[in-house]
This record gives sequence, structure tokens and C-alpha cells, in this order.
Amino acid sequence: MRIIPLSFFLLLILFFKTAAIAVTLHVSKLGDNSDGSSWQKAFHTIQSALLAIPDEKGGHRIIIRPDTYAEANLYPAHKGALGAYNILEGDWDGRLGSGATGWVVVDSGAPLAVVRTNPKAPSGNPTFMILESGDPEKETGLKSVDWWSTFRASPDFSGVGWDRWTVRRLYATGSDAGLFWDLPPKIEPFTVVVEDSVGIGRAFGGGAAHFAARADEPIVFRRCTLWCLDWWGDAAGAYVRAENTSPPTQPDIIFEDCTLAGPDNALQAGNPGFAGYTRVKMKGCRLISLNFSQPQGTPSSGIIFSTLDGKLLHTDLEDCTLMGYKVFGAGKGEVGFSVNGKVQAYLQYRQPMPAGFERLRFWPVETFNQLVPARTVTSNLTLPARPKLTKVPLALG
Repeated sequence: MRIIPLSFFLLLILFFKTAAIAVTLHVSKLGDNSDGSSWQKAFHTIQSALLAIPDEKGGHRIIIRPDTYAEANLYPAHKGALGAYNILEGDWDGRLGSGATGWVVVDSGAPLAVVRTNPKAPSGNPTFMILESGDPEKETGLKSVDWWSTFRASPDFSGVGWDRWTVRRLYATGSDAGLFWDLPPKIEPFTVVVEDSVGIGRAFGGGAAHFAARADEPIVFRRCTLWCLDWWGDAAGAYVRAENTSPPTQPDIIFEDCTLAGPDNALQAGNPGFAGYTRVKMKGCRLISLNFSQPQGTPSSGIIFSTLDGKLLHTDLEDCTLMGYKVFGAGKGEVGFSVNGKVQAYLQYRQPMPAGFERLRFWPVETFNQLVPARTVTSNLTLPARPKLTKVPLALG
């Protein structure tokens, strides 16, 4: 009989103790709010599930029943891991067993809180504060206050906890930023993947800021609709600010089949006080600035805009359509860009067309229709149609 060394058993025990055990957590208002291990035991809030993530070994999953959740400033207990991203996902079509279909709406304007700007924040950068006085029932609506957003970040709190997470089928709205992550305390490596989602914010619909890009793991947005609702200050459908010390050869962030829209800018990069280089790739995207002012009015600063020096932003455009007053704008200089495939633009008629772009003569109806988040997020996922009045072939005496 062969004798197995004791060291083998010790190694086996060590393996099982250190091996990653991925968990799946459930969120539903119909659960009993116990441990999230099933739909029956589901947590009532997304934040409760995020705090129940057990470790940084990755591969954990949170699935959410379609509903509206009055939550803001979400943050997870742990990051994901290389090759094992954590997942935050809405049960869009009921395949995950929630018994419902539709959007998981995170409405960050709905929490019952009286929120104000805090001009005396310790960092010197005004952030939000919650007042104990006042009537929160009378103060629901879009909470357009700096740093109040779907995902928590502030001058002294980094969003880096969302590193190596995948977010799917989430509708984030009601605050200063929707699907947006910021790492203000210090620059750190950061990657997040967002798919089939909607982000709406006063300042930003989506994007990321103050991060160090991974050349082999860029931030990715796929099939997303990203809206901003303001033109003042930093405001764009998507805002990006990587902190590269030299021009990168690979994109820091990739947008695939996305719609980016805002009153002034669809895409914006840069901020006073920061001088890092950023590279963005757009593939099969729609970029729409709603400002078609007359030149003597208040024209848009550009569909794509670099707040500082244009050389700090490079955009790679492939098979995209743009609409707005003019394509590029910058605080000074010119934005760098490359064009691949068919890149078209519909502009104010007196504005010049950049090299490699095709000028559209007629209003791009299909592109403009993409401003409204589609009921069909991907080709094989279709929500029930909205109720319609139908004339039936029946006459009543």
C-alpha cells in the first residue's frame, strides 16, 4: 500500500483554505432581507449586498430584481480580481429567476435626505452634506450637488473599490453623475466594464477620472446610453481623465456601440489643475451635442472637448456618427484624433469638417433616435412593449 506523505494533506488543506469561493447575492424588495443567498432571502438594498462581498478574490456576483431603488453613493466591500471580475447585474429579462423583467433603476435623487453643498469641507473642495433639519419628502428630484452620485467618491474617498467590477443592465440617474467613477485621493490602477446600461447625471452620464489606465485592461463601456443634463463647468455625456505623464499608445477607455449626449459636449476630458494625457477609443458610437447655436449666440465648445490643451486628449474614432455645432474644441491647441471606417458628422452649416470625416447633408434620423434608451438593449433581449390602445373589430349596440 502506498503511503501518502503528510505534507500532501497539509498542501491540500492549504489549497482549500485559500481557494476562491465565489458567492452569488440577491437583491429584491420581496426578499426577507436576511443574507441575500436566494431570492427568498434577498437583501432589500443594493448597498447591503455590496457590503456582503466576502473578499478580494473576485468572481462574486450580485443579481438584482428589476425595480426602482432609492440609493446613492454605492460602494463595495471589496474589489474584484485579475481574471475574476465581480459582477453587479440586473435581471433584465427574468432569466436569473427574479420573476420580473425590465430595468433596475438606481434613482439617486429619491433617497429621503436634505442634501446641500458643504463649502467648509476639510479638503477645501466643496462636497455634499446632509442636513438634519428640513423636510426630505419635499426635496426629492434630481440632486444636483457635487459628489452626490450613484457611486461613492469624494475628495477623501476613492471609488477604487469598484476596480475590476462588471456592471450590467443598470439604469443610474437622479444625481450629479450616473455611471461614473472617480479616484480623487490618489491615482491608482483602475478598470471597470459597463454593459447594456443607462447613465444620466447633471454633470456626467458616465466615465472615469483620476485613474491610472492599464494598457491591457482598459475601461470599457458597451451598448450604453450616457446623458448629461448641464452645460456649465465640467459636463458631458461621458467625462474621462486619465493621468498619463506622456501620450499613451493604447486607449485608456473604450466606448463600443454607445450613445453619448449632452447640451454642450458628448465627450470631455481634462480639468484645471490636472495635466495628464488621455486616450479614448470610440467604435460604432453616436456622439450628440444638442447645441446648434448661431455663431453670434452661445455656440457649443465642441462635440468632443478638451478643457485644457488639446494635445492632452487623443480620440480614435471608428464607424461613428457625430451631431453638434462643431466636432472638436479645446482650451487651446487642437485635439488629436484618428479616423477609421466611416466617420460622419452633421454640423452647424458654417463649421468646417475635420479631415477624414464625411459631412452629412441630411438630418441623421436614426442617430437622433438613439437618444432615448432603447427597449431592446441587445439583440436577444427585448422588454415587453409599452401598452397601446388598439381598435378591435367589435361594435356594441
